[in-house]
Amino acid sequence: MNLSKKWLSDYVKLNVSDQEFADGMTLSGSKVESFETEGADIKNVIVGRVESLERHPDSDHLWICQINVGGPENIQIVTGAQNLKAGDVVPVAMDNSYVAGGHHIKKGKLRGVESCGMLCSLGELGLTVHDFPYAIEDGIFVLGEDCDRTLGKDIHEAIGLDDVVTEFEITSNRADCLSVIGLAREAAATFGGELEVPVPEVHQTHGDVNSILTVEIKEPSLCYRYAGAVVENVRIKPSPRWLRERLRASGVRPINNIVDITNFVMLEFGQPMHAFDLRYLDGNSVIVRRAENGEKITTLDGVERELNENMLVIADANKPVAVAGVMGGEYSGIMDDTTTIVFESAMFNGVSVRRTAKALGMRTEASSRYEKELDATGCLRSLTRALQLVEMLDAGDIVNGVVDCDYSDKTPVTLPFKPEWVNNFIGIDLSADEQKAILEKIDFKVENGVITAPSFRNDIEHQADISEEIARFYGYNKIPDRELHGVADGRYTDEQMLENKLNSVLIAQGLSEICTYTFISPKEYDKLNLPADSELRNCVKILNPLGEDTSVMRTTAIGSMLGILSRNYNNRNASAALYEISPVYKSNGTEQLPDEPNVIMLGLYGEQYDYFNLKGIVEKVLEAAGIDNYDIDRVTDNPTFHPGRTAVITVNGEQLALLGEIHPKVRDNYEIGTRCYVAEIKFDVLFNNRGAEKVYKPLPKFPATTRDLAFVCEKEIPVMKLEKLISSAIGKNLESIELFDVYEGAQVGLGMKSVAFSLSLRSPERTLTDEDADSAVKKAVKALAEIGVQLRS
Repeated sequence: MNLSKKWLSDYVKLNVSDQEFADGMTLSGSKVESFETEGADIKNVIVGRVESLERHPDSDHLWICQINVGGPENIQIVTGAQNLKAGDVVPVAMDNSYVAGGHHIKKGKLRGVESCGMLCSLGELGLTVHDFPYAIEDGIFVLGEDCDRTLGKDIHEAIGLDDVVTEFEITSNRADCLSVIGLAREAAATFGGELEVPVPEVHQTHGDVNSILTVEIKEPSLCYRYAGAVVENVRIKPSPRWLRERLRASGVRPINNIVDITNFVMLEFGQPMHAFDLRYLDGNSVIVRRAENGEKITTLDGVERELNENMLVIADANKPVAVAGVMGGEYSGIMDDTTTIVFESAMFNGVSVRRTAKALGMRTEASSRYEKELDATGCLRSLTRALQLVEMLDAGDIVNGVVDCDYSDKTPVTLPFKPEWVNNFIGIDLSADEQKAILEKIDFKVENGVITAPSFRNDIEHQADISEEIARFYGYNKIPDRELHGVADGRYTDEQMLENKLNSVLIAQGLSEICTYTFISPKEYDKLNLPADSELRNCVKILNPLGEDTSVMRTTAIGSMLGILSRNYNNRNASAALYEISPVYKSNGTEQLPDEPNVIMLGLYGEQYDYFNLKGIVEKVLEAAGIDNYDIDRVTDNPTFHPGRTAVITVNGEQLALLGEIHPKVRDNYEIGTRCYVAEIKFDVLFNNRGAEKVYKPLPKFPATTRDLAFVCEKEIPVMKLEKLISSAIGKNLESIELFDVYEGAQVGLGMKSVAFSLSLRSPERTLTDEDADSAVKKAVKALAEIGVQLRS
């Protein structure tokens, strides 16, 4: 919305600078995007009079002009314009001046004759013939009687090119501010000015409008109100300069007095209007109805448009003449030979207007206002204002009365007046009288403990809306800081911090994050080869599912991961490494909401991946969580996984993770034609058993002692079990233990294996001796011997 400073001053007088105005309006809730002065790039251009013209001696089209600019001597300017004569008053760009577009004008010579400036056309002032209809488009602008023709006068003041235009960003809930009066009301409240909006009146009329025009609304749910008036003996001519200036400053092109009146009223009151040529209204009737399917209309832009029954039209007795709230038909406009017009001021359903405009690919000034739901009580006021302007401009003879079909709801919005609640909600301390004064200056009424919102404020619904009105005029910058209620601090929770850390770890391992649906098909459990009595089949059923494929909440995310791996494989991706942190749903056997623990799902396939890659990634996750006291055991009875390549990780007797290669039958169910590996890690178990944060540890002062040991044991004994026994036997002086060799062969016997460890021993208090090291080794050998594991000779 562009606001003219001159137009604003018609309704409220403000003694503030342009910058103060922009800042104040923004702080009170009417955001200013920018402001600029008209013709700001035009400099040193003044009013002059042509005293004489003579032909250039070396040119048949150039004229040498003597120009009086109010100084002691005339200046000489050479021009090629052919529309000048002695006595014409024109804009003169002096030596070292600038015209529109930033073009610099200097003294020079044209074919040997000195020219001390330039005479300006409309284009060189940034104007068009719409701004001054009597001017010549391709010639010098000769100032008419509607301009200040004082010689030497700055051109900005002389032709009214000195307005300040402020651009506002109006939010969709404040349709009242899409008008000059609406913004004037906001400005008066912001700066303490007095808003003066005269009530429009019409004095001279004749006849009776009801004998000329009939109006019928067939769809009152889509058209709340329709008011019409008639003007006879219309006299089409240009609008006066003051009206053209205001339209230009608002970004609207002046056309003629009748069209300009409708645009002026729309900008002034925010109420779109339209003027119909009565001779094209068959039966002199206006019928507001739904369009018929396939019905066509050619709109004012010359495009034929096909309508349907969801669209509202303005029709006469035989045909549609306008698309309601959007644009008139091609024969509904004002023409040079129009003699009788019908002014329309109506109120349409905003949703209907928006849907119609979108369906037809049309967005107009009218539709952009109607779709925000305007004030139906303003229809008659706007119509009267249009008739008042007709009378002021002598644009026609007004027929007495208006036709008003009104189905609008006039019930005002009321809310209780609660000053204490407002103070507590905002965090301020304003008395009831101060709050009442703020509300009354924006046309709210406060009586007997009840607030009545004005009809143009359809955005007022709740007590919080009242608080917003108080806050923005009290001053957002004056509201003291205070802590938000119910929020201890703004930091991540411990769970969120761990999740962020694991995201970083998994991405560093080369995995890509995915996101899957948490609702699945019950058939997913069959594809996973789960037995009929598996507890994982005890899932939460959705009462109103989108379909059978999304009818239950998953109890395991393995199927979701396999589905994504399958999609990648069947789209010929050679490999995939994926992860997801998301919930599963565990029914608790009651009507209460299910438990929703998060799990970390890992999925791999491709030549570069095997079980040990998966195990290594899981170990990185455990390391990031600070968990090192875990156990790994083989799993052979899980039907989803390969019986010889699956393991379970437990910590403190609780299952932490399940990992391994997917069973070939399950792979086939998911149409994955290669080995794939999946791990499911329980996030809550991981979080509950996480280690302490790492702290700084100084470098050791004493050297380490190393020993290498090889043991012979049964193949079925896990290496980790041996490591734990060694660690427990040696105690605190064991700095690290590392497996460096596993051997199976005839030298160690059938069903046996040789396992070799490298031990690093160190004391933080002293240098360990050989005896200390030997003693530690003996303890380890003895501990393993108790479970039948012998030192390899």
